[in-house]
Amino acid sequence: MTRDAPAGRGEEASAPSFGGNKLPPDQQAALHKAIRLEWATIAVMVVTVAAVYAVSGQSQAMKAAWLEDSLSFLPPIAFLIAIRVARASPSARYPYGRHRAVGIGHLVASVALLSMGLFLVVDSGSGLLGGERPPLGVMEVGGHVIWVGWPMVLVMALSCIGPVILGRMKTAPAEALHDKVLSADADMNRADWQTGVATIAGVLGIGMGLWWADAVAALIVSVSILRDGAANLRGAIAGLSDARPTGIDGTDPHPLIGEIDTALDTVTWADDHGARVRDQGHVFHVEAFLVPSGGQQVSVDMLDQVREMLTALSWKLDDVVVTVVSTVHDEHRPS
Repeated sequence: MTRDAPAGRGEEASAPSFGGNKLPPDQQAALHKAIRLEWATIAVMVVTVAAVYAVSGQSQAMKAAWLEDSLSFLPPIAFLIAIRVARASPSARYPYGRHRAVGIGHLVASVALLSMGLFLVVDSGSGLLGGERPPLGVMEVGGHVIWVGWPMVLVMALSCIGPVILGRMKTAPAEALHDKVLSADADMNRADWQTGVATIAGVLGIGMGLWWADAVAALIVSVSILRDGAANLRGAIAGLSDARPTGIDGTDPHPLIGEIDTALDTVTWADDHGARVRDQGHVFHVEAFLVPSGGQQVSVDMLDQVREMLTALSWKLDDVVVTVVSTVHDEHRPS
């Protein structure tokens, strides 16, 4: 049996939802906060990208930092699009709803990060091996002649502030919504200060006569992008391949899997049970299997009671199917 989409009027009907599943108040607040943070991220990155480009000059590290900052637009854009698409209710064409939009957005952002990381590793590595020496001369500001590296250092130092704060603020709503795109964006924001520090070190290294410092800094930034892209790509593929749901960090099994097993263990008329849980994005699809006791006649009402018990565990259990079987396969057990 499946869960019917909840009905509502007035304020309840207009409440944010994922598919036909109305969000609880805490998740509604988390969603509104996440949307505001992503728009704020886009605004900050517009200013940052423009400023970094204006002072980048011939520095490889600055070029790598500029490209990484440009890529930082992808996760917030993917999140905002996925949130809008995931709100669509199930239909004849999309009977499971459009929750997978989150996984698709995660995949798109991951491939872009991985591709750009590979490009930058080759580009900065070839510059280092080729002994390229970026020319950083002087410029005139207000009648004073200064080294062009100082504006680069200033811009990169200022560019670290926004992402660090925004990344920290996104962690809580990402966990509340079980949104891996938002989580990946938070990780990327928190790592941006490392890019800024590496770039500053590279520029200062040039000023000290260390021609290779710029290329090394660019290579460090490139490897960071490549690592983020690879990690997010693995998570995105696992989610779209119906791997066992995990927490927001993609490591341990999601706690709801154990809670579902514990709840099914309380069904007195069943000798054995199991469940198959699929991560749809923000919500889970659950298929619960029960082996009736010998001679037990199972009615629709009995199955419906089990379904209601499971859906009451969490707002995330959006679509629950309960059925009886003769045997439970090992792959349907939590262990």
